[in-house]
Amino acid sequence: MKTIATIALKLAGWKIIGGIPADVKKCVILAAPHTSNWDFVIGRLAYWYLDVPVKFLIKKEAFAHPLGFLVKLMGGIPVDRKKNTNLVEQVAELFNHYDVLNVIITPEGTRKLVKEWKKGFYYIALRAQIPIALGFVDYKNKIGGFGPTFYPSGNFEEDFKMIENFYRNKSAKNPALFNLSPENTK
Repeated sequence: MKTIATIALKLAGWKIIGGIPADVKKCVILAAPHTSNWDFVIGRLAYWYLDVPVKFLIKKEAFAHPLGFLVKLMGGIPVDRKKNTNLVEQVAELFNHYDVLNVIITPEGTRKLVKEWKKGFYYIALRAQIPIALGFVDYKNKIGGFGPTFYPSGNFEEDFKMIENFYRNKSAKNPALFNLSPENTK
C-alpha cells in the first residue's frame, strides 16, 4: 500500500511530513481539521505512506453500508453516537490489549462547524498513559502529516492552548467549518 499511497499523493500534489517518534508504540492521533470526506482519503494515504498502523473511530452507520467491511478492514472501530457508552474507558482499555496501537480521533466529531472540540481524545490518552500525536492536513499548502507528540499533563486547558496554537495555521478543505480558522476565532 505504501507504493500506491506514494504515487497517489505525488499525483495529487501532496507532501507528507513528520511522523510519530520511533519509541512511541501506542498513541492517540488527532486528525484535524476535519471538514470533508477528503480528509479521510488524504489521511489514510498518509498513514500508508508513513507505514503507521492505525485504527480509527467512526460512526457505526458506516459499517452498515454495502462496503462496510472495507471500513473494518482499514481499521474502523464502530461508535454509537446515540448512546452514552463510556467510550473513553472502552478505548483506553483497548490499549492494554495491543503492543502497537495508534487510534485516530477527529476531535471535532463531525465535518460540520462545532463550537468546541470533544475532549474524549485527551482523557483516553490520560487514562491509558499514552501520548497524543497531532496529525493534520493543510489544504492551502497541500501538506499533511504529524506535528508534535506529547503526553497530556492532566491540565486540559493548558495542553489545549498548545494544541490550538499548532492547528491555528492549518487550512481546512472547507475553512468556514473549522472552528480554529480566523473567521471563527475571537
